[in-house]
Amino acid sequence: MAERGGVELVAEWQKAMRSLASSAAAVAGRAELPEQLVAPLHRQTEVLQAILERERRLQQELITRAFAPYDAVFDLLEQSAGALHRQAEALTESARALEQAAEMMETQAELFERTISVMRQPGEIVKRAAGAGPPAEDP
Repeated sequence: MAERGGVELVAEWQKAMRSLASSAAAVAGRAELPEQLVAPLHRQTEVLQAILERERRLQQELITRAFAPYDAVFDLLEQSAGALHRQAEALTESARALEQAAEMMETQAELFERTISVMRQPGEIVKRAAGAGPPAEDP
């Protein structure tokens, strides 16, 4: 059945009802009356079914359009949550890299201190031997 406007469907329904009324009046007392009454009722049922189907489609379209902005907002929120997860992972990796860099710098500082201590020893030995430095401590 071709898509019809709501006004056309109502007009068709009214036409079917007028046909039913005129058939009932014209054939009063005849044997074919039930069949003549059933045909317009059947057409009325078809028209009402078409009206209900069209209304159902319109309601579905209305609901889909009405909730489209909400769906879009929730889609964006989901995408934002995903981006936040990725940022958190990147920050965790950065924190690990900074921790490793800090450990390396601590090791370098310890090596630097030991190097200074080792390089100082010959001078300290000479000073003590010359009597210029503090006496050596017994281990």
